[in-house]
Amino acid sequence: MGLLTKALEENEKNKKIKNQLIDVIAACGKTDLKHLMQATGMRKKEITEIAKELKNEGIIDIKGNLPTIRKYIYLGEVKAKPAPKDLIDLLESKGKITVKDAASMLNVSVETISAWSKDLMHEGLIYLKNPRFGQATLIGDDIKIKKFRVLSTISEKRKTQWVIHTKADLLIALLEKEKSMTLNQAINVLETDEQHLLDLVKRLGKIVQVEYPTNPLSNPKIQLVQGITHLIDKAIEGTVINSYEMDADDIEVGVSISTKPEESMPLYHLKTPYIGEATKALLKSFTDEISDEIAISSDDIMDPKRMLELKDRFHEAATDAIRSHLEVGEMDVRILSAVMLHDMFGLGDIELLLHDDWLEEICINTSQYPVTAYHKRHGWVKTNIKVEDERMVYNFASQIGRKVEREITGLSPIMDAHLLEGDRVNATLFPISNFGNTITIRKFSRSPWTVVNYISDDMRTLSPEMAAFLWLCIQYELNIIVGGGTASGKTSMLSSLCSLIQSTQRVLTIEDTREINLPKYLRWNWVPLTTRSPNPEGKGEVSMLDLIVTSLRMRPDRIILGEIRRRQEAEVLFEAMHTGHSVYSTIHADTSENLKRRLIESPLEIPSAEIEALHLIVIVYRDRRLGVRRVFEIAEIMPSSTGDEFELNYLFRWFPRINEFKKVSQSKRVIDELMMHTGMNQDEINKDLAEKEAILKWMEKNKIYSLNAVGEIFDQYYRDPKKLMEKIRK
Repeated sequence: MGLLTKALEENEKNKKIKNQLIDVIAACGKTDLKHLMQATGMRKKEITEIAKELKNEGIIDIKGNLPTIRKYIYLGEVKAKPAPKDLIDLLESKGKITVKDAASMLNVSVETISAWSKDLMHEGLIYLKNPRFGQATLIGDDIKIKKFRVLSTISEKRKTQWVIHTKADLLIALLEKEKSMTLNQAINVLETDEQHLLDLVKRLGKIVQVEYPTNPLSNPKIQLVQGITHLIDKAIEGTVINSYEMDADDIEVGVSISTKPEESMPLYHLKTPYIGEATKALLKSFTDEISDEIAISSDDIMDPKRMLELKDRFHEAATDAIRSHLEVGEMDVRILSAVMLHDMFGLGDIELLLHDDWLEEICINTSQYPVTAYHKRHGWVKTNIKVEDERMVYNFASQIGRKVEREITGLSPIMDAHLLEGDRVNATLFPISNFGNTITIRKFSRSPWTVVNYISDDMRTLSPEMAAFLWLCIQYELNIIVGGGTASGKTSMLSSLCSLIQSTQRVLTIEDTREINLPKYLRWNWVPLTTRSPNPEGKGEVSMLDLIVTSLRMRPDRIILGEIRRRQEAEVLFEAMHTGHSVYSTIHADTSENLKRRLIESPLEIPSAEIEALHLIVIVYRDRRLGVRRVFEIAEIMPSSTGDEFELNYLFRWFPRINEFKKVSQSKRVIDELMMHTGMNQDEINKDLAEKEAILKWMEKNKIYSLNAVGEIFDQYYRDPKKLMEKIRK
């Protein structure tokens, strides 16, 4: 008997847990494991097991991999039992009807109507008059039935999209149907109190208002003052060729890229959580209050650290405001606070694009057309994001400029600046740009490509053999210049090569806008320097030349220059090579021969004897037709023994017809210098290259791609190469 009692108690407990889980899922429409753990206090394993049972029972649906917490892949929707929808429809059209007539019209039994009525009465949708069996009259509560309709629509929407729908949205939806309702009706239907309702109405002041009657005994009325335009998220058009998800400050965003026969470029569609328009109006009121409460001084704007602190304060204040005034789940709180943060502190919906690591360039060409972007895989794409008007574009540009001491006005209609994260920004104003104000953002990669990315099957930017050779050259401090056309990936290639530097050396980087990123193991002795444009009075400029000269006084082992542009900069840079510094840089040049001509001829005009301090040229190329990047060729500089112009010795080359890399000749200068300065012979150099190639292939095989993870392996190699090789062989 004791065992039976225990089993019954256990069964009852499981029922309660199941019902608790169902209630949470039903309230949210869809949710994830993390939210369920917070809402129920249960462990992940418990939820997983019960969820599988509920799925087998046909109560919920599960899509995706259940154990994953971070993604919205646990989509639970309680499957409705046969609902008395027909009875609700009947009452909505007739207002009232007897049980007997309802049974006759719906062709069901009186008992069925009675059973349905009990459920509907419990939900407050109807009430009974003259409750005699068979003669009772059913009367529908008009407002509550309308509420039921609104919530049913939201429930359907939740099956395909994350929906945030608050009492403010419900109030507006009902007023759009009713035009007005009494204060008591609103309190009853929204299930709130008078204080909260009046606060809600006050915040929606431009949309709704309370009308107080002259008769103090009459009930005040809430009425709609201004209609709301409900933005409809258009369905994805055309054939979807790629889709993925990303996280933008706790906002889970779905990206779909599609093609249409009538469109010349792919369409980039962002799918974000749906937020009701009334809720957006509330967020705007919170934003205005927070902006008034948190003062920002000019000193704060100029200091990146203070700006990050302010960002955290804004985020915290936004979260507090939402929790205080809106009855939403924790997941919704995070999403809404992120939306507020983007509007208060960022560039609105453009922030979502900035979080997509697949985008390199984001362009607002005018407010008349959607924002365009350059996708690493698909090239130029047209997004479904559009800036409201030209004033908004100007406000974005001004906001960006203020944070980095730049100004854009009618007198100075061109601005070069950068975002706090390092993204490079160019902005122009009408009429300099004829169609309207523009903003072009060159993204600073949050997850920069590494050498391992470049040798992977997905990219194949260079071969493992080429990567091992470049690693050898970096290790032994040979000077390298990376050439290529616009947006060919010069800086990305330079940054990935600089990650191969030993941690025992002091590194200085010099750039107009910070794009080069080094792994953590190098940062303890890394000094990034950036130029500064003059202020509107023409004062305070810090040029590239100033920084190069300054860097030579900072005892650098390696000097990395973002780009060679002017003669004086090039002269100082080549002088640094001759004084024993290891130098790396980029330059615009499509081939090694073209790079050679650029250095020798006007406007740079570097003497041939000076250029001979350079060891290697790496040319990167972007095939616009195929949308791929390749290291087109690697060549070494061969000094002239007669004093004539130096020669180029081509080592590796990419052959586009067969899409393969080939070694076209043996290295002479690099190998000779390594043998002379290290004492290694040819066999030892070959063995070193083979080891490096094996390490790179091992990292690629084990999917070690991230900057810091790759950096750790290189650091291990420099500290104890034998130990690392043993690990790889095992």
